[in-house]
Amino acid sequence: MAIGRAVRDTETDPFYDMLFNMLIAFVFCFVIALLSFNPKARKAGDVPAKAEFIVTVSWPDNNPNDVDAWVLEPGGKTLWFRQRDAGMLHLDRDDRGAKNNSVLVNGREISSPIRQEIVTLRGLVPGEYVVNAHYYESKDKLPVDVSVAVVKVNPQAEIVYTGTQQIPAKGDERTLVRFSIDEGGNVIDLNTRPLTIVQRAGL
Repeated sequence: MAIGRAVRDTETDPFYDMLFNMLIAFVFCFVIALLSFNPKARKAGDVPAKAEFIVTVSWPDNNPNDVDAWVLEPGGKTLWFRQRDAGMLHLDRDDRGAKNNSVLVNGREISSPIRQEIVTLRGLVPGEYVVNAHYYESKDKLPVDVSVAVVKVNPQAEIVYTGTQQIPAKGDERTLVRFSIDEGGNVIDLNTRPLTIVQRAGL
């Protein structure tokens, strides 16, 4: 069932958007690599507490379609591209597929193949987090394989969950993962039971 949604009413400079996205990805990969090289040498508190969890929703490189991350937090607030802050959640980038991944510099088009949206959890709020993907716009009318990775950052980087689901058509929504944490940030439940978020928002 296709679900419409409000038209984006703001435009940002795609060049800075792309650079910021690449910087976030680079820093994330650097931290993971650094910890993997010598995990025993790392002391508690070496990783700055800039985020508690990082959730990455991605789809194949160079895919022209627009997929959105939606996250429902324990307090009942929903994060999406029109609500980029919800509780302790923050959406670092709204990736619109082929639409905002290229820029013109001196008459030359420079494109980024990366298709991903990154959500950070910047404080520990106990309860359940539901991560969904919504197939917003289709350029090729084909299904899209959407992947999710949940990484617990503190006190050290730990992959909590990775998985992939196929979203058949424009307007469809899938629950990628649901995870619950306690007051200390420990993951106490993990599942993929479906829960509609977009439809509940009435969009």
